[in-house]
Amino acid sequence: MSSNVLADLLEGKIDFVGQNLVEQIAKTVLIAGAVVSFIAGFAAQNLRVTFGLYAVIVLILAVVVLPPWPMFNQHPVKWLPAASSPSDSKSSK
Repeated sequence: MSSNVLADLLEGKIDFVGQNLVEQIAKTVLIAGAVVSFIAGFAAQNLRVTFGLYAVIVLILAVVVLPPWPMFNQHPVKWLPAASSPSDSKSSK
């Protein structure tokens, strides 16, 4: 059981809805992080604070969105069954 879960996590597949969710989370956090970092750096009058805080926010975001968490794969794609080609039907007769 645990090897299947580990294999699924290492495979890295997420569905299209999950991809959209990751994109929305990333955009929101990066923009909000930039604003918060700028305000903190401006208040401290220190660029090191600005870039350090933004780096921490980006690292936390990477931990949240880069692994294929199960919440990003809740809507798997349902593929259509394989259609038989005309050559397959002739060879089966």
